[in-house]
Amino acid sequence: MSDLPSFVHIQEVGPRDGLQIEPKFVETADKIRMIEALADAGCREIEAGSFVNPRAVPQMADGDAVFAGIRRREGVAYRALWLNAKGLERAIANGHVDVNGKLTLTASETFVRRNTNRSIDDTLAQMPEWIAQYRANGIAVRTLGLMAAFGCNFEGYIPEAKVLDLIARAEEVMAENGCTLKTVSLADTMGWASPLQVKRLVGAVRDRWPEMRIKLHLHDTRGQAIANAVAAMELGVAYFDSSVGGLGGCPFAGHKGAAGNVSTEDLVFSCHEMGIDTGIDLDALVEVARMAEGLVGHELPGKVMKGGTLTRYKQAAPH
Repeated sequence: MSDLPSFVHIQEVGPRDGLQIEPKFVETADKIRMIEALADAGCREIEAGSFVNPRAVPQMADGDAVFAGIRRREGVAYRALWLNAKGLERAIANGHVDVNGKLTLTASETFVRRNTNRSIDDTLAQMPEWIAQYRANGIAVRTLGLMAAFGCNFEGYIPEAKVLDLIARAEEVMAENGCTLKTVSLADTMGWASPLQVKRLVGAVRDRWPEMRIKLHLHDTRGQAIANAVAAMELGVAYFDSSVGGLGGCPFAGHKGAAGNVSTEDLVFSCHEMGIDTGIDLDALVEVARMAEGLVGHELPGKVMKGGTLTRYKQAAPH
């Protein structure tokens, strides 16, 4: 356990990745209220919305208004998602988005076509255009996100060799265009990962790129997300995405009704119980999870929001 990090950085993705699959439209003012409450609870990086086709993801149609309406808290980065050049242009033009230079690949050919209507090779071929667009706006490109890195509902388990090959191909394109790959975000988009699989893939990436920062985006589709996060932390991984209350799921993944992203408060609870700091007030975060449950109008899968934290029990315990 000696490789456990002393601090885990969490990007809260509930307002975007969490809400995008919800059939009931959450009003703009309520989205803003949730985002501000997350910041007040100590979340320092929040994916607050997206700039995608509103016909494909109606829940995100108010992205411009959400970002414009947030009462920004100092020290908090407010992120967004975009899938094409037009979306990136909208995010930059909004003026309230903390745009980070990130490129994205998908390890499943079937899924990337469903999600973006492009192939893996098409996506790689377009990377120089993305880099040029970022550079024209003074944004450095250092991060690669790899979706469906562990498995796919349409193609099965993804071989480690394929993941490593895709990272290497992206790194080569970036180098040819004057960029250095510093961070790779491995996404278990459809909930196929197990703790052993996480350790094997993280270990393989570490062996190939010892200096690479690794981030995990975990889904709790089959109840493995917290176990997978702990497995990664045991290898020193200190960067994660998570969603308040366990909101979320991908609208293109082909499994409706499954649990969404790993619950932020459950992840924070696990970290704190292992002596790992997150900078987040767990009790305040639980209240945000309950707020989110009220906004979407149905029960969320988070556990700590139901079982409660241990704060009052620890305070009452004899010393």
